[in-house]
Amino acid sequence: MSLSWDEDTAPAAPAAINPAALEGEGTTAEQVARRVNADDKRIINGKTDVNQLVPFKYKWAWDKYLAGCANHWMPQEVNMQRDIELWKNPNGLTDDERRLVKRNLGFFVTADSLAANNIVLGTYRHITAPECRQYLLRQAFEEAIHTHAYQYIVESLGLDEAEIFNAYNEVKSIRDKDEFLIPFIETLTDPAFTTGTVESDQKLLKSLIVFACLMEGLFFYVGFTQILALGRQNKMMGAAEQYQYILRDESMHCNFGIDLINTIKMENPLLWTPAFKEEIKQLFLQAVDLEYAYAEDTMPRGVLGLNATMFKGYLRFIANRRATQIGLETLFDQEENPFPWMSEMIDLKKERNFFETRVIEYQTGGALNWD
Repeated sequence: MSLSWDEDTAPAAPAAINPAALEGEGTTAEQVARRVNADDKRIINGKTDVNQLVPFKYKWAWDKYLAGCANHWMPQEVNMQRDIELWKNPNGLTDDERRLVKRNLGFFVTADSLAANNIVLGTYRHITAPECRQYLLRQAFEEAIHTHAYQYIVESLGLDEAEIFNAYNEVKSIRDKDEFLIPFIETLTDPAFTTGTVESDQKLLKSLIVFACLMEGLFFYVGFTQILALGRQNKMMGAAEQYQYILRDESMHCNFGIDLINTIKMENPLLWTPAFKEEIKQLFLQAVDLEYAYAEDTMPRGVLGLNATMFKGYLRFIANRRATQIGLETLFDQEENPFPWMSEMIDLKKERNFFETRVIEYQTGGALNWD
């Protein structure tokens, strides 16, 4: 395979090169001049060789990749026996609790597949910083693990797989969320789509915002809260443990996406226009409404000490946080977090033995540093 570079975009050769300093026998001054300079890297529309990981420019992306590797886990390592016994016991869970679990799985069993397809078939090919691509590869694998986890829960409980896996076609509150997301996937996965103009770069940026801030950063949080609330009441402990692993992963996905978004903004300030910001604001408002409708559908009555109304404030609280993280103004009047314990779940360094399991301590590849 031969590699070629555009002569017009290659870094200029230094004014003078000492032949004795050239590394490797036979290396020419022209070849040395073509080596990747970290300052020349760009998140999008970069001209440097995407196969050369180093020298690093975006060390934050590499650090997140290493942290993701250190947090590796697999669903079958979690014992589901107590969940199975509880689910099979006619008096183990209320009808409302069973509905909540099934609706929850109905959304999540396909949500992470959508996220993985968006990364692998869309986002990855438009990102030109290899450090960021490295994290995206890890993220795509984690999305596969999450889909595996939901399948493992469905299989363990003996649920109707056709019903659960088709919920995104058959349950309106789930279908509406997915239909909100699909156009942004189709934009990036269109083989004819390329970046390089303000219009196309804004489309890419919009898709990144939708997936980092609204899908992984908002659409997942009703479901996470519900299953983790079950776990706090010593119900569905295996499922809750897996959701806590997933929450840890998704929090990092969201944070990586926000760093990616903000770096693209910094490198391409012409994209962040008043009209574009207004468009993003409207997407945030629409996403909050969709997720609140999902909360109402999954909890038509109060359950677990929760009710749908509580989630209205929670979703506004999260939306405000996501908006300010990418440089937008807050969208709603000051909202309090009705689930402060969820903040502890997300900020894992504060949490110890939540389920009296190894969920926080489990890792491979050395110690974690979350500072």
